[in-house]
Amino acid sequence: MYILKIKGTAKIPDYVQIRDDKFTLLAYFRVDRPEKALVKCGLGDKEEVIKSIIAELPFGKVQKLELN
Repeated sequence: MYILKIKGTAKIPDYVQIRDDKFTLLAYFRVDRPEKALVKCGLGDKEEVIKSIIAELPFGKVQKLELN
């Protein structure tokens, strides 16, 4: 899986995309509200790990998401 953090503008908040290995969109959510989207895509149990990754992730860079 891959993760991408997108910088918002004054009116549009920052967003995160989680994509599979074929770059199909699995989850798209606001940085400050990941709970429902992560549960919906089956990653609800990894919420704290993903939140810490998002906090360190630079905007606009696609990064491999490895959850063990």
